[in-house]
Amino acid sequence: MTSHSPEAGQSGKTSAAGTSRLAAPDAAGSSDAQGNGASAVRLRKRAGRTGRAHRSGRGRTFRWTPYLLIAPAVGILLLALAYPIGWQLVTSFKEFGLAQQFGQPAEFNGLDNYIKIVTTGETWMVVVRSVVFCLVNAFLTVAAGTALATLMNAVPKAVRLILQVALLLAWSMPVVAVMTVWNWLFDWNHGTINWLLVQAGAEGYSRHNWLENPLSFYGVATVIIVWMSVPFVAFSMYAALTQVSGEVLEAAQIDGANAWQRFKGIVVPMVRPVLMIVLLLQIIWDLRVFTQIRMLQDRGSFPSETDLLGTYIYREGVGASHFGMAAAMSVFVLLITMVAAWPYVRSLMKEETI
Repeated sequence: MTSHSPEAGQSGKTSAAGTSRLAAPDAAGSSDAQGNGASAVRLRKRAGRTGRAHRSGRGRTFRWTPYLLIAPAVGILLLALAYPIGWQLVTSFKEFGLAQQFGQPAEFNGLDNYIKIVTTGETWMVVVRSVVFCLVNAFLTVAAGTALATLMNAVPKAVRLILQVALLLAWSMPVVAVMTVWNWLFDWNHGTINWLLVQAGAEGYSRHNWLENPLSFYGVATVIIVWMSVPFVAFSMYAALTQVSGEVLEAAQIDGANAWQRFKGIVVPMVRPVLMIVLLLQIIWDLRVFTQIRMLQDRGSFPSETDLLGTYIYREGVGASHFGMAAAMSVFVLLITMVAAWPYVRSLMKEETI
């Protein structure tokens, strides 16, 4: 028979109570952990919803201050551009010639001017010629300006100052003065370029007319336009290069990257925004070039073979008194410019949404 003492029963009760008391905190801890886990899950879901709302723009507070700050500049631009652009747009749908200059009402001809643009082979030749010339000049200018900016960033202060003064002098010269000098340099009879080539042994360049052949004509125009445009690119890129961290370049050099690898992998990505805006501006400017081409044509070339969009519009409007056609062509050039600028504007919009 087994006997049960009171002490044994009491100890059993005590151990059972202790076990229950020990189990109670564990259960409470488990419930607290579950509660904390649920709270963490709810916080993560709320943060996810907030992040999605901010990314989609629903959580942003609209602010009027930036728009009020740019409103005066936008207003001035609208006042300065509304009338000429509006006049061109209205005139492009009319038959506006020499008679209309003396008071005769202009007849509305709808899309006839635009139809002539897209159906005329000469117009498309001018467009293709202008686009190719514009891209070649823009990329050459940006490449030369970036090279000069890199040189200014690497040379001592005295040499850099000399380069900057020379670039400023070239940039500050009026276009007519620049063209006078370059026309003298490439003059077929007494030009310095022909004289230097003859002295170097190229007898075939004696009295050589550089502006007679379209290819050499555009070569001379490219030299002049790039020479005049490089200072702007050089100064802009130099300002961007001064913001590149020297510690990062030094670390890359210690890791074994050569000069080209450092420039391509570190410098170019850091200055890419400035590089893109400079290239875009250069494309727009070179697409609308007029003065240099016109003054070179006056020195002895065939306008029908060397016309670009600017001189073609001038010849149609002022030369042939087809102002309606010239206005339609101007609107067409505006559309081409907008298409050229759209990739950069799109990249800016993407950066704003990030």
